[in-house]
Parts: sequence; C-alpha cells; structure tokens
Amino acid sequence: MNPAQAPIAIVSAMHAELAALLKAMPDEAPARLAGRDFWCGHLNGQAVVAVLSGIGKVAAATTAALLLERFGARAVLFTGVAGGLAPGVAVGDVVVATELLQHDMDASPLFPRWEVPLYGRARFAADPALAGTLAAAAALALAEPHATLGAEAVAEFALHRPQVHRGLIVSGDRFVATQAESEALRQALPEALAVEMEGAAVAQVCHDFGTPFAALRTISDRADDSAHVDFQRFIDRVASHYSLAVMMAWLDGQG
Repeated sequence: MNPAQAPIAIVSAMHAELAALLKAMPDEAPARLAGRDFWCGHLNGQAVVAVLSGIGKVAAATTAALLLERFGARAVLFTGVAGGLAPGVAVGDVVVATELLQHDMDASPLFPRWEVPLYGRARFAADPALAGTLAAAAALALAEPHATLGAEAVAEFALHRPQVHRGLIVSGDRFVATQAESEALRQALPEALAVEMEGAAVAQVCHDFGTPFAALRTISDRADDSAHVDFQRFIDRVASHYSLAVMMAWLDGQG
C-alpha cells in the first residue's frame, strides 16, 4: 500500500466515546478481527480505520498491534476520557499527551520504578508534530463549546471556558476513583496531568513499530470520590462530541 493512502487509526476504549465519530463516517465497513470491530472508511475525506480497543492496557496493546500489522495504519490517534490529576485540569478540559507512562509498572529492584524492562525508559513520547496539530485542532473545537456541544450540555456541565493542556498522561490497569488514590499519584508523579487505562500501552506498541502516535483525553472527572458521578452521561453529551469535532478539525489540515 502507498503510505500516503494508508489509513489513519482512531481508537477509543468504549463505544460511547466513539459513537458520534462513527455516525459521521459515510461509508464505514466493519471488519471483525480478534473479537473487535474495525470500521474502515472515510472521515472528512480521509481514509480512516476506527476501532474500540476495550478497556485496559492488554486490550489496547492487542488492538494497536492489529491496526499496525493488519491494517497498515500510518498513524494512531487515541481519543476518549480520563481523570484529571494536576491542579487546574478541570472537568471538560482536554489533555493532549506529550509523553505517556504506566503508573503501575514496577519491576524494582531489578529496574527503576516505572521503567519498562529492557526498554531503558519509563516514558514514551507522543509524536511531536502529530500532538502539536492535534492540540491546535482541540483549541479550535473548544473555542466555541456552544457550537460543539449545544447550550444544554454546556450549562449542565458548566463548560464555559474549557482549556487544552499538554503534558504527561499516565495509564494503569485500575480505575482511579478515590481521593487517596489520586493524591498518591500526584505525590509520586507531580507532572502527570491526567490518568486513564490504555494510552501508555498503545504508545509502547507504536514505538515498537516506529509509527506516529498521539493521544487526546477529555477530562470527565477529577479521579476522586466523585469519579463515577454522571460518567456515562458526560461521555454521551460531551466527550464523544469533542472527539468528533477535534478529529474533523485535525483532518481538515491533513488534506
């Protein structure tokens, strides 16, 4: 396949996170592989393959390997929700990763805490150019939240001044949902802006394949004792529409 004709992969963990985007694909054709549906088609005139990875690092890594080996994706974009960690990262904001790390990786004392054994690193960088253009697209989408989400959603979730942040996102195989857990992460990794369950695994696979990777996460909660409140409603009303708006704006610049 001509690299220029290879699809761009768009990945989310859950169907609700990708629902608005799938509705916008005029010619999606599902392909079933390893228990996953891969929707091949076009979005904003660009060839894409969209897929639900499932939740957690192993599911995400399996999905990423299939996207690269079977579908020949030329770039991988992960979009979905995350819990906010750093001060000032509020519900309704968007975080675009510059680096990703597995916060539950610990092979000490053989290796330093968080370092992936035999890689000599704990952090996997997002592709700078890809992340930069994705952040710019996010800023465009968030500049007019009423147009992107509708007045009712903006009012319901108080999303009047959503911000775009860039920095470290951490991943682990547990849903961080208590104040104690989030405070422990802040103490251990003060640079971390957000926490989720897939991104660092996909970043590692893309590193192995030499494929550009970027991740965009909408903050659905503050990863504390209120993390479960209206989680599904927030995804339906806010995060899925952010994902579509950002991807459409980003693809506008890829033609």
